[in-house]
Parts: sequence; C-alpha cells; structure tokens
Amino acid sequence: MELKHYQLGLVCVILLLPALSSAATNYNTDYCAWNPYKNSRASYYDTRDGYGTSSGACGYGEYGWTVNDGKVAAVSGLWRGGSGCGACYQVICKVPSLCKANGVTVVATDYGQGDRTDFIMSPRAFQGLGVSPDASKELKKYGTLDIAYKRVPCNYFPSNILIKVHESSSNPGYFAMEFLNVAGSYDITDVQLWEDSRKEWSPLRRSYGAVFDYANPPRGQLLLRFQVIGCNGTKWGQPNPIPADWKPKMTYDTGLQLK
Repeated sequence: MELKHYQLGLVCVILLLPALSSAATNYNTDYCAWNPYKNSRASYYDTRDGYGTSSGACGYGEYGWTVNDGKVAAVSGLWRGGSGCGACYQVICKVPSLCKANGVTVVATDYGQGDRTDFIMSPRAFQGLGVSPDASKELKKYGTLDIAYKRVPCNYFPSNILIKVHESSSNPGYFAMEFLNVAGSYDITDVQLWEDSRKEWSPLRRSYGAVFDYANPPRGQLLLRFQVIGCNGTKWGQPNPIPADWKPKMTYDTGLQLK
C-alpha cells in the first residue's frame, strides 16, 4: 500500500513543548541511550514473504508488514498496554560462531507470547541475527535463542511523524488514528483533541495497540496534541491540524520530528 502524505504546513523540526505536569521529572532509564542490555530469549514466526504481518495487534496494517524492511517483532512484557508499539530494540544472540556482533534492530508491531521470550520475530528479523545466510539457517534450527536486548532510538529521517486515519473511521461520526514513523526512544502515552465548543482538550481513548479513537468528533479540521515519555521525562507535541475532509486510510504529515 502506498501511503499518501498530505503536507499541511512547512516541513520542519519542531521541539516538543515541555510537559505540563510535575510528573515530567519521573523517567525510566530504559528510554535512555546508555541503558544496559537485558537478557531474554527470542523465537520467530513464519510468513510467506519473510516480512512482518499486516494483522498485528498494534493495528498498523500494512505499515506493520513493511516497516524497517520487515524486521519486526511481537512482544509481550514490552507491550506496555499498547504504548510499546513502534519501539525499536537492538537484539543480539549468544552463539559466538553464528551470531552477528551487533545483532539486528527490530520494531515492535504486534503482541505475542512464547516460552520465556520477549521477542517473537519475523523471519527477516530472525535471519538478521546471523553473521551470514548459512549461519542464519543454523540459528533457525535452534527455534528459540538466548539473547541480549536494549531499547534504541528509531530512525525515520527525513520523514516527519505521520498520522494515519484508521480504516474503521467514519467522517464525521467516528475518528480513529495512529502515529507512524515515531523516531527516537519515546512512547506515546496520551492523545487529546481540542473541543472548541467547550474550550478544552478532551482525551482520545486507546482503543487497542497504537490506535486511539474518539466518538463524535467536532466537525471541521481536527486539532490534536500528544504526550510522549522518554529519557528526560514527558513532553507534549502539537501536530499540524487534520483537514476537515479527512478520510479513512489517509495519512497526514504532522510537521514534527523526534530525535
């Protein structure tokens, strides 16, 4: 599927606004570049073409099939109620003669549980653990591998963050959306919509995975803001407005980037 980008303003890098709450001083070092590796296990699932799946629990659709060249994974302990969708991890296996020193970077696009595993990887991701194609074939025979992993920044430069209107949406009665190409090491924890009639920000509901929704949104263009949590705490960002004639399956450029 070809994503259609609609630029609604100048493409630029915009620093996210400081968090509005004192809770911004609380943070988890897992988001930081210097966070240590953790030990776990990884397995894989099969697909016809080796890429990810378009039916993942994050709700990404075909984006979840092709993002990061199909090197994606289902997670369980790292799911975090869906806020873990889109997170990037460096995964290194522990068979010295077969495993690549720097492993492979995967994007979390699905929920999945295995035998004491934190990652159930797409074929392309699992193959990326090996030092060579032959080594990758040997690793596949193990089924499940001991690994070390850590959170790392995602990199989608030069793309801005995109808003995709979910296919379940219907203008004007129901609005569902998700963010794509969220760079850096951030989780999106809150999305709000401006209700001009009430002069207040109203929260969207996390419907499932990365999908947020809002029943009976106001007519006209939609003004959103979203909160992220990262190494330095929480911040708010305000994307370009979504045009009044928004449609399901369309994507709109936020004009924002994260690093």
